[in-house]
Amino acid sequence: MADKQNVETTGIIGWIDTRFPLTSNIKNHLTEYYAPKNFNFWYFFGSLALMILVMQIVTGIFLTMHYKASAAEAFASVEYIMRDVFGGNIIRYMHSTGASLFFVVIYLHMFRGVIYGSYRNPRELIWLFGVAIFLCLMGEAFFGYLLPWGQMSYWGAQVIVNLFSAIPFIGPDLSEWLRGDYLVSDATLNRFFAFHVIALPLVLLGLVMSHLIALHEVGSNNPDGIEIKAKKDKATGIPLDGIPFHPYYTVKDLVGVVVFLIVFVTIICFAPEMGGYFLEANNFVPADSLKTPAHIAPVWYFTPYYSILRAVPPVMNSQFPGVAAMGLSVMVFALLPWLDKGKVKSIRYRGGLYKKWLAAFVISFLVLGYLGTVPSNVWGQFAVNMPVIGGADRATVVARVFTVIYFAFFILMPWFTSADKTKPVPERLTG
Repeated sequence: MADKQNVETTGIIGWIDTRFPLTSNIKNHLTEYYAPKNFNFWYFFGSLALMILVMQIVTGIFLTMHYKASAAEAFASVEYIMRDVFGGNIIRYMHSTGASLFFVVIYLHMFRGVIYGSYRNPRELIWLFGVAIFLCLMGEAFFGYLLPWGQMSYWGAQVIVNLFSAIPFIGPDLSEWLRGDYLVSDATLNRFFAFHVIALPLVLLGLVMSHLIALHEVGSNNPDGIEIKAKKDKATGIPLDGIPFHPYYTVKDLVGVVVFLIVFVTIICFAPEMGGYFLEANNFVPADSLKTPAHIAPVWYFTPYYSILRAVPPVMNSQFPGVAAMGLSVMVFALLPWLDKGKVKSIRYRGGLYKKWLAAFVISFLVLGYLGTVPSNVWGQFAVNMPVIGGADRATVVARVFTVIYFAFFILMPWFTSADKTKPVPERLTG
């Protein structure tokens, strides 16, 4: 019986292989894809990002079964999902918590690329696809932000869409096109729903596929920044420091998945709003165009860029400099492969100059993120001795200082990476 089952299984796979490259794809991307043998915990986040993407798509499909993309019914439909649909509150919290944890994982994934030089030759295109994925995720999160049609959704979208009007020449027409009307309304909600559910997910899936294809074409980087393809077994052609991705790393990634799911389930069960950082209290109040919340701020994963926007003063009553700085603060990541002039890739072999600048950048990112979550006058009480410059409040002054540090990391990178004293890189992986 066992032999017969094996023959039938082989026959089915053979039938599929003549029509679709199933076995060859499994070999090329799993069993015979050789990855460096010294991956550490930083390499969990790529597979976690893929898992969260699938989870967001699945939970999003279930939410759309009951959601009403109408200004008159959107908020009530979300409440209906939360209160009356069986398991609806869990699905909604999975989606909202998943969105925030998606950005946690993406930020850590990008940070790993920065510390190990994963954007360096020959992986520039992988990095560019990754930056495009990041931008697409930001758009996806922004468009989904309006859908609950709560107070923060409505006014947050109002503020962000109006920022586009500051762009010279095309700004007013662009913001009107985004709204679909002269103000955020039912047309805006329908438009954002279409972008969030159909347009951007298709683009995102295409970018993810391109990212993975490019990765498997040149191979994965590693904590030592050494190309394992340079040292191969003469008889088999297999990298001496490589091991098959499956089963070694598929099993290892399960450890990261289990830890992530423990954290994920804990948040959903005990703190789905995460003190207002994942779901703001104002978003549990129906949108009211006649009542502006006391403090309008984006979700936490946008706050560093929001702080940069607020830190840059207007010029001739135009907010364009701030909008341009905010956009540039995200787009500048795409230039890293050409800004980094270091002799080595990995932070393991870089000198103190690079490490200090990277630490300053991380601190500036975290401080700007915090400043973006609170009103300017609230943070000022913690910096009573900070001088006031040009009439700006203390929090704005602090934000401007850290905005300069943020951009200085990129502007000065060609200098401090080339001037940095580096350690000798070993010929083989160190483990």
